[in-house]
Amino acid sequence: MYVVRAKWKKCAWIFSAAFLLGLLPAALRAQVSAPATCSGGLELKLSAPESAQGTLLHVELSNSAGFTEVQGEWAGKEVPFWLDATDPKIRRSLLGVDLEQPPGSGKLVVTAKRENGESASCTADVKITAGHFVVEKLAVDEKFVQPNPEDQKRAEQETKRLHEIYAGRTPEKYWNGAFRFPVAGPRQGTNFGSRRVFNGVARPPHSGLDIHAGTGTPVHASQRGKVALAGNLYYAGNAVLLDHGQGVYTFYCHLSKINVKEGDMVDAGGLLGLVGATGRVTGPHLHWGLEVNEARVNPLQILPAVPARKKSGAAKKIPQ
Repeated sequence: MYVVRAKWKKCAWIFSAAFLLGLLPAALRAQVSAPATCSGGLELKLSAPESAQGTLLHVELSNSAGFTEVQGEWAGKEVPFWLDATDPKIRRSLLGVDLEQPPGSGKLVVTAKRENGESASCTADVKITAGHFVVEKLAVDEKFVQPNPEDQKRAEQETKRLHEIYAGRTPEKYWNGAFRFPVAGPRQGTNFGSRRVFNGVARPPHSGLDIHAGTGTPVHASQRGKVALAGNLYYAGNAVLLDHGQGVYTFYCHLSKINVKEGDMVDAGGLLGLVGATGRVTGPHLHWGLEVNEARVNPLQILPAVPARKKSGAAKKIPQ
């Protein structure tokens, strides 16, 4: 949601190269491992020993060759794994910490089975810290605060459909390589996780990132995926939801135009539509959301790190 007034608090999450989905060299990832207990020769590494609400962790399971069935559980949800593209002994996964997951200790449990019935497992405890988010006070059309019974029913049905889609686990991993920012230009956005008050009425936290852009700005797919939803929603306006496989989804809302239809397979960078001001908004912008295994995560967390600059001004190249 586009900001009208906001009281900023210190941000608790920090964009770290340790959170980058395995895009960094293995030597770097191994330096930030969370403690884990494993059996059967497995070795489990997480990109950090703790994580704040709304952030993302990368999981690496080593010595998994020969296991035909590997699955994880986190926060009561299934966590799928995929084979590493270059090392058959390694499987990888993403661990999303929902923006409302209670602070404390979270447990990741991974189980693996061989065809002969042999099994192995790993467990890791992850400290969950509280995120500190924006508090917004927004003025919008009253129908989006107190909808009539017909609109309320419509909104509830749309929310139910979205939850059903997010609960899906497409086994295939559609994406390949790094995720991208959905509009041209520098990465910028606000309000992820903000606690919102519309016309004086408190509403659930903001689950996406607001990217300020003018009406008609092209919106591109962050990565390869299948269009799971394309149409007009009561609150989100014209919207596109991409299924990237393995429980990873990106959401693009408030579009003035949609250029894809449900069932389309879209390549990374493909045109999804144009920025607009449809649905519950205070001005034109793109709402960009990310869900990983039903956890609402700041989408900036899935992007590769911005290269640091040397004193000479030249950018360091981070291997992808």
